[in-house]
Amino acid sequence: MEKIILITGATSGFGKAIAQLFAKNKWNLILTGRRKERLEQISKELEQKYSVKTLPLVFDVQDRNAVFTCIENIPEEWKGIAVLVNNAGLALGREPFDKADIDDWETMLNTNVKGLMYVTKAVLPFMIPQQKGHIINIGSIAGKEVYVNGNGYCASKHAVDALSKAMRIDLLPHKIKVTAIHPGAAETEFSLVRFKGNETTAKSVYEGYTPLYAEDIANITYYCATLPAHVCINELIVTSTAQANASTFFKE
Repeated sequence: MEKIILITGATSGFGKAIAQLFAKNKWNLILTGRRKERLEQISKELEQKYSVKTLPLVFDVQDRNAVFTCIENIPEEWKGIAVLVNNAGLALGREPFDKADIDDWETMLNTNVKGLMYVTKAVLPFMIPQQKGHIINIGSIAGKEVYVNGNGYCASKHAVDALSKAMRIDLLPHKIKVTAIHPGAAETEFSLVRFKGNETTAKSVYEGYTPLYAEDIANITYYCATLPAHVCINELIVTSTAQANASTFFKE
């Protein structure tokens, strides 16, 4: 039986690495993202390299109507979704609460929280009749601890942590697994987005130690998704060896 995974935010970082690993292991992929050209290019590359099928869906998870329209209208042969990875998310700004940009807060909450809720709500009608499925939410260590100038981002990822726990409880009758993976510092486009294109500042975040890489989170996601049906990892907090918690690092 063909296995289908839906991955949001699949055009870069964790999402792209997860797509590559699952394709390598012969899963068919529904990939979503905002950047049409990049999404279609990644889809084509995965099809050619791994001989799998892909279904690229171009939408922003913040757009409620677009999410439901795209997912509700996927072709019949794609509705047997076994795994949903809610990966789309971002951080914007690193200012104290009184100086933070309200537009940044809005974007983070709309993407990291509402977007995750919209996509999950749209996919559940496919999983519930199967009486199986697995929802994997990519959270953050910022959802377990609050750090200086993390305000809006930490709030959004605390919500992801709470939603993951709530889903795990509410979806028990449908035999749907829910896993939250909370990475620490990882070298992806994350910091470049957070610091709004300032490459020097973004790069400085990872100086003096070895951070996590997208492939690390992809490997963990694949492990969680391929455990026996009776086993569910509810949550994982993952950091590099050089990071002890949200704000404590050992740098050479």
